[in-house]
Amino acid sequence: MSDKQKKPAGSGKKIRVTLVKGLVGTIGKHRESVRGLGLRHREHTVELVDTPAVRGMINRVSYLVKVEE
Repeated sequence: MSDKQKKPAGSGKKIRVTLVKGLVGTIGKHRESVRGLGLRHREHTVELVDTPAVRGMINRVSYLVKVEE
């Protein structure tokens, strides 16, 4: 694979992210990050590809989520 070719979107390490706290009273940008991760309500779990963008959103809302590798 050359440097210019990208891997398919489905490849890579997966992580499970769970929303453990509600969003009432949180900062708007944090609510947007939670929505960007695909989390809809408390105790909702999604499986995502581990990318720098996803890690950045998780770092922003680390006090609201639990991450399992």
